[in-house]
Amino acid sequence: MIKSKLGAIETSIFTVMTALAQKHGAINLAQGFPGFSPDSRIFEFTREAMEQGHNQYAPMSGWPPLNAFLCEALNTAHGTNFSPGHNLTITAGATQAIFTAISALVHPGDEVIVFDPAYDCYKPAIRLAGAEPVSIPFRADFTIPWNQLQSRVTSRTRMIIVNTPHNPGGTLWQPADWQRLADIVEDSSTIILSDEVYHQIVFDGQQHHSALACARLRDRTLATYSFGKSFHITGWKVGYIAGAEKLMREYQKVHQFNVFSVHHPSQVGLLKYLENVPEARSQLAPFYQEKRDLLADALESSALRPLPCHGSYFSLYDYSAISREPDVEFTRRLTRDIGVATIPISVFYDQPPEQHLIRICFAKQTDTLLQAAERLCTLAPRV
Repeated sequence: MIKSKLGAIETSIFTVMTALAQKHGAINLAQGFPGFSPDSRIFEFTREAMEQGHNQYAPMSGWPPLNAFLCEALNTAHGTNFSPGHNLTITAGATQAIFTAISALVHPGDEVIVFDPAYDCYKPAIRLAGAEPVSIPFRADFTIPWNQLQSRVTSRTRMIIVNTPHNPGGTLWQPADWQRLADIVEDSSTIILSDEVYHQIVFDGQQHHSALACARLRDRTLATYSFGKSFHITGWKVGYIAGAEKLMREYQKVHQFNVFSVHHPSQVGLLKYLENVPEARSQLAPFYQEKRDLLADALESSALRPLPCHGSYFSLYDYSAISREPDVEFTRRLTRDIGVATIPISVFYDQPPEQHLIRICFAKQTDTLLQAAERLCTLAPRV
């Protein structure tokens, strides 16, 4: 008999909906991967790195020139004073960075505050560390209920996990939010883990404001990032984590034993791409804003209603004018009967509120989005 460490955990909703989409031949707007190829220059630069001999282990904290480049970029953007190896580590994607940070810094009996709906890797990692997730649901507009947060921070609160731009809410933290969080944790030893993987995908002239930019939080913060989200290479699983040196030391103690180092030629190729194609980063937000707006325009005649989305490559749509059935049942029916797979967001709550929302990934080809929208427009309103 095997005693499971995650006995209550079921198969990821992304796996479930993707399998259902394949079974019914549905258009998959559920799982968050781009439906288009990366810039071929990334392939060329990475192949060159292989041919030039970058095929053995990279240093544990990452290939030094890439580490230095990223530290300098964060210093310029956020006023930090990071140095390579001491404040930044290259990771096998942002999920590994998050898991390792929790493993390194959270202890049995601790509490970790998570805002629901939350990305599904947070709570299992907390439980595997022997700690207790403390779920605080967002307000209806996916903003922080500050009074509730204040009341839930105790001497056991080891960490607070923040995600901005938020998946799936599409909201952005502002400087005033970080200052308010700093007020709440000021007299505690609480660590901030900031999931910022969509930091370059921000819309409507708004800005991404990192936890690292808040001087009052800097000594207690680690922030995670993803090359996969930025350059359409989610399958490469390359990201990085940056923050206070005292936290990074503890992070690297665990990182060296569960990953040690990340694919070396990818790191070399990515640095050359960053250096030679700087416009790729500035073009990302308008590219995805166009996708967001294309989908919204195509669904304007439907009974689905979009919620505001200021970042990430997901939009939430309210289907209450069509059906009052639970979102898991609704998304299964959409996949089976309409041929479009989406994600129910109730699965990302401990206690889902009364709402009728689905998450749609718009990181897809124009024809794919238009075809999906045509099918979704056939959904009749309730009578």
